[in-house]
Amino acid sequence: MPGIRNSGALALGGIVLAAVLTVIGHAGVSDLDPVSLTVSDYAVSDSGGVIHVAMLLLAGASAVLIPALGRLDHRESGGPAPVEHPGRSAEWLLAVWAGGLLVSGLVPTNPPGTDMGTAAYVHRYASVVAFLALPVAGWLLAARLPNGARAGRWLRALTVTSLLLAVVMAWSAYPGDRAYYGLIERALILAEVALLTVVAAYSSSWSINWRAASVTEPERLG
Repeated sequence: MPGIRNSGALALGGIVLAAVLTVIGHAGVSDLDPVSLTVSDYAVSDSGGVIHVAMLLLAGASAVLIPALGRLDHRESGGPAPVEHPGRSAEWLLAVWAGGLLVSGLVPTNPPGTDMGTAAYVHRYASVVAFLALPVAGWLLAARLPNGARAGRWLRALTVTSLLLAVVMAWSAYPGDRAYYGLIERALILAEVALLTVVAAYSSSWSINWRAASVTEPERLG
């Protein structure tokens, strides 16, 4: 299935480029504190606008994976095969993640120290929805992978890590008086981008494995 493999490779390229741009966006800002301020705070600084481009790239990388997820199922025998799955929750949740990133990239938050306006609230809640949607998508997708697949174990571990970090971030935002808020958010972003990377990498390698299996299957039958 070269289309699936190409989608995975394209997504991986987009993820890497988005990560590089995010680092560049941080490097160009010297008067903000990454421990307490969010990535979005950096994005609205004078030289951090490239981070918005990174958000849009990550949204695009996520979107190209959506059609491939329907093929990441397995037969009862445990081998990968392109069969239809009755549920499409993982695909919908990945679309929600991509949509949340798209909105976050297009609608900036308010500069640090200023009052939040409508755009800032849209940015915030789009980000919250995205951060919650991706881990759930990863967990659902892990259940559709072959038993014992390493990718499934990684997806479950990163899902649990992401949700725990989301809880810690919620605590920091309210009763924790935003203690280490920026640091926690960056750890959450790292976990979720790692989860997305696993999905993209598995999408790319799965098509090769399935094609090899489809070639050897007639030989076994004969």
